[in-house]
Amino acid sequence: MATGDSEQIRYCARFSYLCLKFSLITYSTVFWLLGGFVLAVGIYAEVERQKYKTLESAFLAPAIILILLGIIMFLVSFVGVLASLRDNLCLLQAFMYILGICLLIELIGGVIALLFRNQTIDFLNENIRKGIENYYDDLDFKNIMDFVQKQFKCCGGQDYTDWAQNQYHDCAAPGPLACGVPYTCCVTNKTAVVNTMCGYKTINEERLSVQHIIYVRGCTNAVLIWFMDNYAIMAGILLGVLFPQFLGVLLTLLYITRVEDIINEHKLNVSLLDGGQQKTDIEFTGTGCCMCYPG
Repeated sequence: MATGDSEQIRYCARFSYLCLKFSLITYSTVFWLLGGFVLAVGIYAEVERQKYKTLESAFLAPAIILILLGIIMFLVSFVGVLASLRDNLCLLQAFMYILGICLLIELIGGVIALLFRNQTIDFLNENIRKGIENYYDDLDFKNIMDFVQKQFKCCGGQDYTDWAQNQYHDCAAPGPLACGVPYTCCVTNKTAVVNTMCGYKTINEERLSVQHIIYVRGCTNAVLIWFMDNYAIMAGILLGVLFPQFLGVLLTLLYITRVEDIINEHKLNVSLLDGGQQKTDIEFTGTGCCMCYPG
């Protein structure tokens, strides 16, 4: 091979190594900082939530979910940053395998949720009922539930009768909210002033008799139907969650391959240099006192 071709191959190999290194460092650093931000937001939200904490279910505590997500993102991305900076094969492989396992768990979880759709819906409804029991005591859940009910035009988890789980909306309760639903369940409210009693005495009524007053369908089915009707948005969300992890696995795999090639090339060069040095020593030993004279 000509000297110019050899130098060109070496330059291209080094250029690909630097590109992969820079890409992986950038990728890991971005998600490292993002993980730290999510963790900080989660900790702040949890500190605020502790002042009014009544729920024991982590599923209903967005702050807990943010903290767990932030810790995972921060630690895994830190491994990626350290591995890409140090070219440590063990850390690079650990980073790749962790990303791959997370991606695999998410895919398997999604498939299981689809295969056992009824059980998944029952699980969601059960947790929503637990949240409804403490609706007025947990501001995080209250804000989320109010937003979902207004945005998706629904009421409760399975249906509007779930609000009977709340001690204030139970039909046996003594207050004015008894047998009613929150105003966010109401179909229309055209007045400038919000009528918080628009859902008064609706829980114990039949669906057909109150469907012009409140939304009677449950929020679980309403959200699922919305996602199925807006499949492009759902596909975009899935792509936004899964693609960055797949990209991280791919970048790490390519970088590991390039680092291994460089290590093997270095070992080969060292072995060739050692072999050449030994050969030179043997030749010099055979020349004796005449090694300074031309042959």
